[in-house]
Amino acid sequence: MSTSGAGRRIYATASLKMRPYDLDGPLQPEMSYAPLSHDARSERGSYLMRMEPGAATIPHVHACREEFLILEGEAIDDDGTVLKPGDWIVYEPGTRHNTRTITGCLLLGLDWDPPSSREPNRVNPPTS
Repeated sequence: MSTSGAGRRIYATASLKMRPYDLDGPLQPEMSYAPLSHDARSERGSYLMRMEPGAATIPHVHACREEFLILEGEAIDDDGTVLKPGDWIVYEPGTRHNTRTITGCLLLGLDWDPPSSREPNRVNPPTS
């Protein structure tokens, strides 16, 4: 990581050291991650996650919104949907799911609390 500006962090993602993955409970050796802005205490922020071929996340329920972008490989959601590079996936708070991969994949994840619909000046995301 480089900090060549006040309040700015630059990550050379190709050379980041990945950590053993344990965000959903027990250690999962077939998965690893690199926290970018992710804070373990609040369980919010961004991270890179690598799933080796054959890996699967533990089924889990989201306390916050989870979004991720498939960067490499393919992932398969528990309903059978195949997620490919460029796919952006959004799980709202309370969503239960798990994701697996046959080929292996790299994704950019973001866990955050969406604004309340009662908050003023809320920006609504585009609809498809």
